[in-house]
Amino acid sequence: MRFDVITLFPELFVPFLGSGVTRRAYSGGQVAVHLWNLRDFADGNYRRVDDRPFGGGPGMVMMAEPLAQCLAAVRAERAEVAPAPAVLFSPIGRRLDHPAVAAWADSSGAVLVCGRYEGIDQRFIDLHIDRQISLGDFVLSGGEIAAMALLDAVARLQPGVLNDQGSHQLDSFNPVLDGLLDCPHYTRPDHWGPPGAERPVPDVLMSGHHKQIEQWRRAQRLALTARHRPDLLVAARAAGRLTPDEDRWVGGLAAADPQDNDAL
Repeated sequence: MRFDVITLFPELFVPFLGSGVTRRAYSGGQVAVHLWNLRDFADGNYRRVDDRPFGGGPGMVMMAEPLAQCLAAVRAERAEVAPAPAVLFSPIGRRLDHPAVAAWADSSGAVLVCGRYEGIDQRFIDLHIDRQISLGDFVLSGGEIAAMALLDAVARLQPGVLNDQGSHQLDSFNPVLDGLLDCPHYTRPDHWGPPGAERPVPDVLMSGHHKQIEQWRRAQRLALTARHRPDLLVAARAAGRLTPDEDRWVGGLAAADPQDNDAL
């Protein structure tokens, strides 16, 4: 798959694309990322890409013409029969979630437009943007961080990118976990904390009894989801992903501490 990123700051992506486990996806070509500097398509000595908003107000607005020229160059290089969607990261977009990431991970890619300043000229959006995506109800200085978030989420779902092929299947929100939050995780040492108040790893995780461990993890996922993201639990219940026993057990949790819920 191929993602073309239109940005004023392509240098921000260089360390990102070469760092961490997901770099395998980029260096190996599973997720090809092409960076386009918007200023290369601006006119004049100053390569101006923004101007004051009509009607007044604070800030600057990205101009439509440089964006249109850059997008045209991207389209020409991609030379696709069916043009990839042009995506803008925007507060009005659909919030990015696991199903959306999974869909992008199975796609042929997209053109990612990273806005800056107060936004971009609405006429460009109306004529050229196919989809809008939001990371949540907050505002960033630009779309670059949002683009990196999408690229990272997509890259880690590609085969062979993670050390353990099944790692991403046990992530929070994954259908394999019925869309629930993941359980707590522990590693060495088996006792850790301030002197005299060391905290042990839960006994069940040291038992070697795989069935009991999985039961504990399931209980923790249900309890954590009930406490922190009850909306996900409602969705899982509506989809028939909870057993009757689980449904009754979760209903009795109330304000109980998830750490106390060792088993169903």
